[in-house]
Amino acid sequence: MTDFFAFHFAPMLAAFSFNLPDETGKVLLAVLPVFVIAVIGIAMRKANWLTEQADQSLLKVTINVLSPALIFDSIMNNEALKQFSNVVLPPLVGFGTVALGTGIGWLFARFAKFDDRKTVATLAICAGIYNYGYIPVPLVTTLFDRETLGVLFVHNVGVELSFWTLAVAVLGGKSGRGWKQFLNPPVLAIIVSLSLNALGGHEIIPRFILISAKMLGQCAVPMGIILVGAMTADHLKEFRSATGFKSIVTSCILRLGILPIFFLLLAKYLPCSVELKRVIIVEGAMPTATFTVILARHYGGDASTAVRALIATSALSLITIPLWIRFGLKFVGL
Repeated sequence: MTDFFAFHFAPMLAAFSFNLPDETGKVLLAVLPVFVIAVIGIAMRKANWLTEQADQSLLKVTINVLSPALIFDSIMNNEALKQFSNVVLPPLVGFGTVALGTGIGWLFARFAKFDDRKTVATLAICAGIYNYGYIPVPLVTTLFDRETLGVLFVHNVGVELSFWTLAVAVLGGKSGRGWKQFLNPPVLAIIVSLSLNALGGHEIIPRFILISAKMLGQCAVPMGIILVGAMTADHLKEFRSATGFKSIVTSCILRLGILPIFFLLLAKYLPCSVELKRVIIVEGAMPTATFTVILARHYGGDASTAVRALIATSALSLITIPLWIRFGLKFVGL
């Protein structure tokens, strides 16, 4: 994955970052390809090259095959994940940061005098649930190492758990079905891969299987980002509605202005590995997760508010991500 981004995008983006500080330029080189690929997804939808009918099939391939392959490739023979603390603590951090963000989001939305409960609840989960996959994965891959990427995937187990328990409860839905959805192929891939890694499975599994997983995994992020872009294109009309300006401003202030401060404080003072500190810094800079739109639709939230928060924070994060990550690494001392 590192080679993919470096070979294809670094030459094109060098012109945009040659006059920036080294750290900022490096982060920007990692961020821009994600948004370029997302824009390609939007263009493909507009040109009807990627139809809505194709979404479900491609999503199933990405979630059930490509993502588990990427997880398997990142966790196998990962020395950082042979440390017990890097297996137990990251999911707790993932769940805890979502809970913290959701609570602060709820209080801030009430303070901003949003009267409708659906809007308040949706703003809360849009603040709490950050993008934990399609932006952080290429960022971590480009900026750090595969040990940090493995810790990121383990961390994301806690984030996914928060979807089906905390977020559903905040929206007022029933979380009974959530446990079945939580045990999805990526989560099962993490559990199996961690077990094999602890038992030295890298030495037992045939090399052609490891190579096959690596090849499939390299397709996961680009395919996922294209699909995110295509599905975002379907909601652009809702974003342009003038009635949602207040929710746009509120979500950007929360997700990209206030909450990153708490993440950086956690990264600095939590006694944990360097890999987890890196993950916390990167996740703190993330925009609202795409999945919040699906949660809002299915569990009684305000889908239009979720769409506005998603698009606004994603667009603005192109500027804020490099700033927060550069400042965060210096603040934490990494």
